[in-house]
Amino acid sequence: MGLLDMARIPRHISCIMDGNGRWATSRGLARTEGHKAGIISLCEIITASVRLGVDVLSAYAFSTENWNRPQHEVNVLMHLFAKTFIDELPLLKRENVRVVFLGDISALPKKTRDVFEYGLEECRSHTGMVLALAVNYGGRAEIVRAARTVASAVATGALAVEDIDEATFASGLYTSDLPDPELVIRTSGEMRVSNYLLWQIAYSEFYITDTYWPDFDRWGLIRAILGYQHRDRRFGGLSSESK
Repeated sequence: MGLLDMARIPRHISCIMDGNGRWATSRGLARTEGHKAGIISLCEIITASVRLGVDVLSAYAFSTENWNRPQHEVNVLMHLFAKTFIDELPLLKRENVRVVFLGDISALPKKTRDVFEYGLEECRSHTGMVLALAVNYGGRAEIVRAARTVASAVATGALAVEDIDEATFASGLYTSDLPDPELVIRTSGEMRVSNYLLWQIAYSEFYITDTYWPDFDRWGLIRAILGYQHRDRRFGGLSSESK
């Protein structure tokens, strides 16, 4: 960890947790066992992120497209979400982690939704790192939702068309109170964003690793941050060496 510049830790790290099913299949296990192993990895990354001083850790847990998976797998995931939230509440409390959800959790099964709402209330007063879990989330759906919010404000006269800017639009996103991700980590080697945070990742740095999510640990996180710290973030301008 001595190689890290602790003054340049990304404020917001986002993880596309990919490869649980393939990790399990490669070991002759049911895909659901991969999801269970993936939760263990997420807990390790939460703790490591707190130690590193990350302000926001977001994770893509369940997309709007994941409903198309086999019903048994979806049922197991919903059960795992609820069980894990209860089991890991002591960790979240100990680390002073505040939890928020990105996505439409109203569409989740009642038991899962009730557990989420209970956990949110339990963590509401926490002042440490924010853990933003994307559940029943889709980037395009989020943008449509924000557009409808803006359109409604214009229709009621609360907002003038000429006053619409990026900040106005962003205020209708699930992440309106969060900084955009500076670093996006995707495991399993896939080179796509999978309809995730389409607005927010405009200037994010990406770190792609072939490691499946259940094998991704704190050392993998540190390697990702080291890679980020060696990037020259230009935001459309010239690099510092070119000026």
